[in-house]
Amino acid sequence: MKVLGHTTKMKRRELFRSFGSAFRGDSPKPEVKESIIRPPYYANIEDFSLCIECQDKKCATTCEENIIIIQEDGTPKLDLTTPTGCTFCDECAEVCEANVLQVDQMRNIDATIEIDILKCLSWHQTMCFSCKEPCIDNAIDFLGMFRPSINADKCTSCGFCVYRCPTNAITITVKEP
Repeated sequence: MKVLGHTTKMKRRELFRSFGSAFRGDSPKPEVKESIIRPPYYANIEDFSLCIECQDKKCATTCEENIIIIQEDGTPKLDLTTPTGCTFCDECAEVCEANVLQVDQMRNIDATIEIDILKCLSWHQTMCFSCKEPCIDNAIDFLGMFRPSINADKCTSCGFCVYRCPTNAITITVKEP
């Protein structure tokens, strides 16, 4: 691709994203079927009420991936519709002054990642590995070159695959306790 005398190479992900834009309109955020997905370092969900007292909200400002947002009620939640995901770096838990988030309580994110086979390019015989490439847990299995599926035994629900899907075929839903 040549632009104003410069030669640039289109990445495969950009190519698929451009194909997918016809399916989804003006690049809406990926679908998240949940209300609140909490950071993965807590023992009791009820403890998040202590976050209301926290003045500094260091968990959100320390997050290098910028996926922790503070809700109107003062409690943190994860926004997994961004270009990044949770790396389980422990930073949010290390700075939590209320001890709601604790490193020794690390767990998988309480969410389920699913692939909608009706929207997925690979399920329609188009080679696309947009979800597999960013998966830090190698939790997306393909049948040959097509038909991806989430390996629930490996998936930590980090969210890296959600945004990367060019057709928004990947959804994330909060797990019910």
